[in-house]
Amino acid sequence: MARHFDDWLLAYVKYAGVTEAPTRMHAWCGVSAIAGALRRRVWLDMKRYKVFCNFYVCLVAPPGVIAKSTSIDVAMKLLRRVPAVKFGPDTVTWPALVTAFADSSEAFSYEDAWHPMSAITLEASELGSLLTPQDREQVALYITLWDGRDHYSKVTKHSGSDLVEAPWINMIAGTTPNWIADNMPKATIGGGLTSRIIFVFGDQKEKFIALVDEYVDPTDKTIADKLVADLEHIATEVCGPFTISQEARIWERARYEHFWRVESLNMNSNLLEGYAARKQTHIFKTAMILSVSRGDSRRVEVEDLQLAAQMLDDLEPDMQKVFSTIGRTDESLHAEQFIDFVRRKGQLPYAEAYRMIHLHFPNFRDFEGILSGGIQSGQLRIVSTPLGMMLEASQPMPIVKAAITPDTLL
Repeated sequence: MARHFDDWLLAYVKYAGVTEAPTRMHAWCGVSAIAGALRRRVWLDMKRYKVFCNFYVCLVAPPGVIAKSTSIDVAMKLLRRVPAVKFGPDTVTWPALVTAFADSSEAFSYEDAWHPMSAITLEASELGSLLTPQDREQVALYITLWDGRDHYSKVTKHSGSDLVEAPWINMIAGTTPNWIADNMPKATIGGGLTSRIIFVFGDQKEKFIALVDEYVDPTDKTIADKLVADLEHIATEVCGPFTISQEARIWERARYEHFWRVESLNMNSNLLEGYAARKQTHIFKTAMILSVSRGDSRRVEVEDLQLAAQMLDDLEPDMQKVFSTIGRTDESLHAEQFIDFVRRKGQLPYAEAYRMIHLHFPNFRDFEGILSGGIQSGQLRIVSTPLGMMLEASQPMPIVKAAITPDTLL
């Protein structure tokens, strides 16, 4: 059966891009959808280990800015229409996962052999429904399954030993920087789990869409049906190991060496150090998805690796923002919020600035300290205008893009 789209991911980004979310959020939601359709049926055999196409994708943004839940929902609604795909519980506990794995247990045939798998996709608008960072056993489970273990066993008080054959989890969720600050201990940042999660950050609308229905294509339902049909094709027809072309291998050797000799030296935070150790695996997983998006060859070409690396490079500058509030004092957070407030307003009178800060800092001396710190750090300045002394940010808010371009996934 022929596919409807030459490149599923590009078609999906165009289909989903009628909302205000950044294009890259739609792209990673699309990546999660393809991964969910593939399940454990494809892999990259590196001899000492196998790389499977499961992802932990987390959209991170302040509340109500870029419709994280809607972005996730658009992709997962399509994936839920694929009969072969099984979804896990809305709230993750070990008993609930055992039940979900049991319900999804099956086997597929490849080269006259049967291969078991228990593959589920987890979806939530709030990451807290799927992850409790303080639960060490749950965190260890996610780490183990991302790495692609052949089985997972756990001894429980009531049911004895639970054994899951060929477990596989694909996860997508949304959250806010405040949730991360309140729930993720500083010691966990950059560790085993966070370095395995693709954090897609956004704090600005890419464009302003007051009435979504005015932007939806008249053939929207037909396009959705075709996207689902192609996902069904991927779920049933794509199976077996991937290969890497010789040209792609040459390119990856050079990229890998340059990354560790040059780029990794700039990754001096705890978060980026852990991420650096797994970046190549992230690239491999993403490249496999990009290959499947274009066809059934199960062959990673150089352009797949190049685009995968670009998609991940695009996320890295914002990774610090995801965890920027962890370990911060309330005073420093309020100062940052104040500077952002001034940046969004453009200019505001000194008295108005004081009233805003006074809500958080009744002591006038504290206000003076915040204002002085913002000026000394070069983030704020006081200017004279016909209306009097005004406060403004040294760097105004960036101009929001007028429209997305579906030719790029970044």
